[in-house]
Amino acid sequence: MLREPAELRVDDQGRVELPIGLLAEAGIAPGADLLVFSDGDGRIVLRRAEDAMRDLLERGEL
Repeated sequence: MLREPAELRVDDQGRVELPIGLLAEAGIAPGADLLVFSDGDGRIVLRRAEDAMRDLLERGEL
């Protein structure tokens, strides 16, 4: 599978729109609940809420 980087812009209200192809590649469907957090090193992490909660319960971390 070829992965093309997406160049995005943060708008004046601090919002970012992600291309549907990028979401589909990550297995995230429209309407999915996500958990978003900073990894502390300049990266922003998007996780499906159910995956993040499972990891939190099983391993004690996100």
